[in-house]
Amino acid sequence: MTSSPALRSGSLRRRTIVAVVALVALLLIVLAIVVDVALGARLRGQIEERLRDRAAAAASLVGTVDDADLADRLSDQGLAVRIDSAAGDSIVAGPSPEQLRDGPAGPGGPGPAEREAPPPTSGGSDVTVVAAEVGGDDDLVTLRSTLSDGSTLTLTASAGGIGETLTQVRWIMAIASAGVLAVAAGAVTLVVRASLRPLNQVSDVARSIGAGERGRRLRPTRPDTEIGRVATALDDMLDDVVGAEDAARAAEARLRAFLSDAAHELRTPVAGIRAAADTLVRADLDGPEREVLAAQVAREAARASRLVDDLLTMARVDRGLDLTITRVDVRALVRAEVQRAQVVHPHLDLRGTIPAGAVEASVDVDRLAQVLANLVENAARATDGRGTVRLSVVQDGSRVLLTVADDGPGVPDAERERIFDRLVRLDPARGGAGVGLGLPIARGIARAHGGDVQCLRADAGATFVVTVPRVADPPPG
Repeated sequence: MTSSPALRSGSLRRRTIVAVVALVALLLIVLAIVVDVALGARLRGQIEERLRDRAAAAASLVGTVDDADLADRLSDQGLAVRIDSAAGDSIVAGPSPEQLRDGPAGPGGPGPAEREAPPPTSGGSDVTVVAAEVGGDDDLVTLRSTLSDGSTLTLTASAGGIGETLTQVRWIMAIASAGVLAVAAGAVTLVVRASLRPLNQVSDVARSIGAGERGRRLRPTRPDTEIGRVATALDDMLDDVVGAEDAARAAEARLRAFLSDAAHELRTPVAGIRAAADTLVRADLDGPEREVLAAQVAREAARASRLVDDLLTMARVDRGLDLTITRVDVRALVRAEVQRAQVVHPHLDLRGTIPAGAVEASVDVDRLAQVLANLVENAARATDGRGTVRLSVVQDGSRVLLTVADDGPGVPDAERERIFDRLVRLDPARGGAGVGLGLPIARGIARAHGGDVQCLRADAGATFVVTVPRVADPPPG
C-alpha cells in the first residue's frame, strides 16, 4: 500500500508573497542593468558623433582659414584641439587633455571606451577616426583625422559626464525599484489573501463537519477554477463519506433489528421446549398426556431447527454462495416441486403450466429447488394450505422465468419490495407460521445466479417471478 507524499509545511501565503516579490526584484535588477548598458552606449555614441561632426566641419574649412583660426573655432566647443601640419608644425588650442581629465566635464556626457569611429565625407577630405580612449572616472574620447592638406587633426572631449549621468540614473532606478517593491509586496499580499480566502472556508467547513454538521458543503460558485475544482472534489468526497456513514448506520440498525427479531423468534420455540421438558421431568405423567408433551417438544425443536437453518442460509447468502452450476431442464424441477408440495399440503390445489419443449438453464439444481420450495411454502401459508397455487415456466430470450402465483389476500403495492427484507411479515392474513426469511433467501439465491425474484402487481393474490439465465443455443454448424 503506497502512501501519498506529505504536504510541505509552512504558510502558503508567505511562500507565495516571497516568491512573487523575489521575481519582481529580479526583473527590476535585469531592467536596471539593461538601462545602464543601453544609456551608457547611447551617451558614448553621442560624444563620438559630436567629434565626427566637428572633424567634418574642419575638413570643409581647409584652405579657407589658417590652422590657428581653425583650431580656435574648434576649441570654442570645449574640445582639446591639436593640428599637426604636413610641414611638422603643431598648433594647440582649447584645454589640454589633462585639463579635460581633471576639470569639469565638457558638453556631451559620459562614456569610456577605446573604439574606431566611421569617417563622414565632406568636401573631398579624408576624415578618419583613429581611436577613442576611455578609462576610470576621467574618461576621454579622442578622434584623430587626416585632412585634405595632409595635416592631422586631433580632437579630444571629456566623457566624465557619462559616469555622473549613469550614477544619477542608477540612484533614480534604485529608489524607484525600492518603491515598486514596496508597492508590489503590499499589492501581492492583498491579492494572495483574497485569492486564498476560499481555503479558509474549506477549513471552516471541514471543522464544522468534524464537529457534527454533516450537511455543510462548500458549493463553489465557479467550479471551473483551481480552488473551485478542489472544493467540488471535497464536496463529492464528503457526499460519499456521509453516504457511506449513513449506509453503515442503516446496516447496523438492520443488523440489530435482525438479531433482535431472530432472538425473539427463537425464544418462542425454546420457551415451549423448556416448559414441556420441565413438565415431563417434574410431573408424573403417563399415557396420552406424556405423548402430547413429547410431541410438543419435537414440534418446537423442529421449528427452532428450521429457523436456525434459515439464519445460516441467510448468512451464506450474505457471504456469497458457492454454487454448483449445471445444465438442467427446469421443467423437471417444477414437476418435482409440485409432487413435493402435494405430499406436504394435500389440500392445496397445485397447477403447473409446463411447455412441451425442453427449457434448459445453467443453475445450481438444489439451490433453485430451494427457491421454488420457499415460494410455494409462502403461497401455502397465504392461502392457509387450501387455496390455488399456479406454477409456470416461460422462456424469454436469454432468461428463464418461473412464476409462482396464488389466490390469497395478495401483497399491497407499498409492501412488494419490503417483503424481501429479513424477518418482515405482513398482516397475519398472509400466513402466520413463517418467520420472514423465505423470500429474502429466495431472492439472494436467485441473484447469486445472476437473476432475481420479484413480486409483480396482481389483481388478485400474489405473483412471484424467478429469473435465471438460460443455456445459450449452440451456434449453427
